[in-house]
Amino acid sequence: MMNVPGRVLIAPSGFKESLSAEQVADAIAAGVRRALPGVVVDRVPVVDGGEGSASTLAAATGGRLVSRRVTGPVGEPVTAHLALLGGEADGTAVVEMAQAAGLRLVPKDQREPGATTTRGVGELILAALDEGARRILVGCGDSGTCDGGAGALQALGARVLDVDGQEVGAGGTALGAVASLDLTGLDPRLADVDLLVACNPHNVLTGPRGVARVFGPQKGASPAQVEQLEAALVRWAEVLRRDGAQPTASDFATAPCTGASGGLGAGLAAALGARLLPRFEVMLDHVDLDGLISSADLVITAEGAVDEQTPHGKVPAEVARRGKAQGKPVFALAGTIGRRAHHVHDIGIDAVASIVPLPLSLEESIARCPELLTEAAERALRLVLIGCQMGGRPAGVVRGGARSAA
Repeated sequence: MMNVPGRVLIAPSGFKESLSAEQVADAIAAGVRRALPGVVVDRVPVVDGGEGSASTLAAATGGRLVSRRVTGPVGEPVTAHLALLGGEADGTAVVEMAQAAGLRLVPKDQREPGATTTRGVGELILAALDEGARRILVGCGDSGTCDGGAGALQALGARVLDVDGQEVGAGGTALGAVASLDLTGLDPRLADVDLLVACNPHNVLTGPRGVARVFGPQKGASPAQVEQLEAALVRWAEVLRRDGAQPTASDFATAPCTGASGGLGAGLAAALGARLLPRFEVMLDHVDLDGLISSADLVITAEGAVDEQTPHGKVPAEVARRGKAQGKPVFALAGTIGRRAHHVHDIGIDAVASIVPLPLSLEESIARCPELLTEAAERALRLVLIGCQMGGRPAGVVRGGARSAA
């Protein structure tokens, strides 16, 4: 017989606009313990730079959160926070761009990504400098913007100018008029800070896989607005290449990570020399995920949606990649299972299950998410236990010696 799991690792993402990664992990753990009361459960909330990253890393390192009023994505003030990490990470600040420019901050009737700004992200970076940070980690994800980081640079002292030497307006579409980038007014403290940007390397600034065409429609852009925004970002990429602080650094149009958070990665790299790094290399720096996987008999991950995008740098894909490297079974729970979800089996996720057992509205699913996760985790573990009981029997044989139908 197969062994009943004695140790289970829960390594989920957060469920956007519903639960943090910590809350998801707690709900799954409750279900696991219902099915296996004596099991040892390890929990590692996995952050990817998006919503919840700053608070999760602050908690993991014994750090603290600092609140600030900053400019939101539609120009109105919002309350946001950054994290000052503790322990061995003392001196590091985490700026979660979604806090200042996330899609959740854009009212549904104003979701036109060519008009939103990352200015608040730059203001959070300034707040990190005010707190004495020597290393600033910018987490990208869940953005409601596509301005190529222009707004953030303006908040930090750069000038984004048209042919008449006037500042262009806010938003990515306004970059269609950009003629030059003036960096002489940048805050001088930036020169003494190690600036890292945690991004999905699959995201690029322009082209068929660029932020306008891939994410523009998701953020509310019409087909015509997508093409207008694409043209503006192509122009912006050329200005960044010519006028940025890293003029020999290459292509800011199609290089990996340049499309992070609507092009924020490109703007910070070109103008400030920020290092664009695969997000899990950075965001998991303070967590021994591989060690915990090594100790586990079963790994459970989770995300709001498992679909054709999951293999392209999402949390379940990263957990599965590491799990498979150590020969561990990996199970994924999902709020929804979308198109081509079967492709996740190719990246190491052995099975996927939806947490919604019957038709529910989105609003009801969100409201009941903790309960649904707990119940789904219990169902999943009970299936695992059936597999353990059947592990010693030949395939196709059931009790009594009867063979199942072919």
